[in-house]
Amino acid sequence: MAIIRWLGENEFHSQLDRMQREMDRVLATFRSGGPSVGTERTGIYPAVNVYDDGESFVVRAEVPGLEPSQLDLTVAGNTLTLRGERKSQEIGDKCCFHRRERGIGSFRRALTLPEVVDNSKVKASFKNGVLEVLLPRAEQAKQRKITVTAN
Repeated sequence: MAIIRWLGENEFHSQLDRMQREMDRVLATFRSGGPSVGTERTGIYPAVNVYDDGESFVVRAEVPGLEPSQLDLTVAGNTLTLRGERKSQEIGDKCCFHRRERGIGSFRRALTLPEVVDNSKVKASFKNGVLEVLLPRAEQAKQRKITVTAN
């Protein structure tokens, strides 16, 4: 007699999510011809957060294992482009991987911002594997209060 174990609803959804992530990973490998650089779920690297503080747009990108000199940033109009390359880690001739999830190779990420930025005032900083780019709005893109006068 076979024993059948029923999964609870939370465990069932957890297993489905795990299977979906694994299928995404396998399909991404076939599409690219090998393991790709990217986040587990989306395949986009580097992962970024973009927010607006009222005066500027702030972009924070996770680029662990890279040095600032390995990053190339360009700004044109309202587009920030981030380029770089993650090099392969040398492990020696007698070693072999049991699991390889960290991608290697060149990457390019272009982010379109909602408004034009002032290219001359863009600043970038790097700390603990996180790149932060401050992109001030261009003067013509800043909101201005207009005073109405009576004739």
